[in-house]
Amino acid sequence: MRVHFIAIGGSAMHNLAIALHKKGDEVTGSDDVIFEPSKSRLDRYKLLPDTFGWYPEKISSTLDVIILGMHAKKDNPELLKAQSLGLKIYSYPEFLYEQSKHKTRVVIGGSHGKTTITSMILHVLHYHDKEVDYMVGAQLDGFDTMVHLTADNDFMILEGDEYLSSPIDRRPKFHLYQPNIALISGIAWDHINVFPTFENYVSQFQVFTEKIVNGGGLVYNEEDPAVKEIAEQTEAPIRKYPYTTPAYRVENGQTLLATPDGDMPIAVFGAHNLSNLAGAKWICQHMGVDEIGFYEAIATFTGASKRLEKIGEHGNAVAFKDFAHSPSKVAATTKAVKEQYPDRKLIACLELHTYSSLTEAFLKEYKGALDAADTAVVFYSPSAVKIKKLEAVSAIQIKTAFQRDDLIIYTDPEAFKAYLKAQKLDNTALLLMSSGNYGGLDFDEVKAMLS
Repeated sequence: MRVHFIAIGGSAMHNLAIALHKKGDEVTGSDDVIFEPSKSRLDRYKLLPDTFGWYPEKISSTLDVIILGMHAKKDNPELLKAQSLGLKIYSYPEFLYEQSKHKTRVVIGGSHGKTTITSMILHVLHYHDKEVDYMVGAQLDGFDTMVHLTADNDFMILEGDEYLSSPIDRRPKFHLYQPNIALISGIAWDHINVFPTFENYVSQFQVFTEKIVNGGGLVYNEEDPAVKEIAEQTEAPIRKYPYTTPAYRVENGQTLLATPDGDMPIAVFGAHNLSNLAGAKWICQHMGVDEIGFYEAIATFTGASKRLEKIGEHGNAVAFKDFAHSPSKVAATTKAVKEQYPDRKLIACLELHTYSSLTEAFLKEYKGALDAADTAVVFYSPSAVKIKKLEAVSAIQIKTAFQRDDLIIYTDPEAFKAYLKAQKLDNTALLLMSSGNYGGLDFDEVKAMLS
């Protein structure tokens, strides 16, 4: 199959391109800018475009498929050429469904936790040598790509993102997968630019539930009121499997999970991650891994990339980075680190980087999100606000939103870096939460600060 990617440089898109290349398909692509690590990874497989930009001459009737990424615009020259030739154009999720429509599709949805849950499932299956196709939102140890496609595997595990599918397909991605087995981890309003109200956002998960094939199953977090209501009210002919956070305790900085065979030390920590683990256990049992096999494998799971990922540790100083940016995830992650290290000072730093987090109407959702921290810091870039064409937000608005008088706020990357370097990190846990990089923060330098 000859496949051309319009906007090949995206995190998901470049992984799919590599997966198809490894599967034996002929892959080409274009993009106007490609950042690391996508650039190096595409280059390694000789899939990096010779020059950046859009080239309609790359589009011809000899192509079997066009895969269109969200980074492209409706008036993209290559897209217009493909439309004029009547070529088959897929969004990313559409194509994944086409590749898996004869398989058992397991789709992990939720406002938060879906990457971690998907990663846990894949780790357990990999541990037990169970081969499956997959798409996950983070790079995992032991996995070359975030996407894997074959002709033979029976299962396809998909991280079910609720964001839009493509510039010409405004449906949420997870509406297209039609799961045989689905999971919803939690619902907390996000993507305000697309879903203007909480009710509108919740309705996307209702539709997702309705897309489960007849006779399929829904695994759901019954501790989340919105999720529980959706699960209990659906009249779809499906089976339902609720889960709750399992019992655990923290002792000397080590989380111990209660199991039928006694307390078991695990590498991940925090109530939200233990909840994720409970959901992953249900899914693995549906896929043929019993409880004993799950616990044996999950004991060696160290986490997904950028999800409470340890930057470094020296003596009684430790630093983590996390992808947390939504209010609920920021609150859960901050509480998790404080619970794990109750006797250490917790410095929690949050970068407001997404469209939602930089919108005045949404800022109030962050009330109390950093309350578990001893010292709370917020960084945001006024230039990012301009790039997103949003109304300017002020330090006073942010402090009011978080309702924390001692909140420290930075808007200059160099000043923020200087603040970090000036901290004495003895008996301290440093938590850096962002879907960006604080204007160019070098995490190797952060690691060096610990020693």
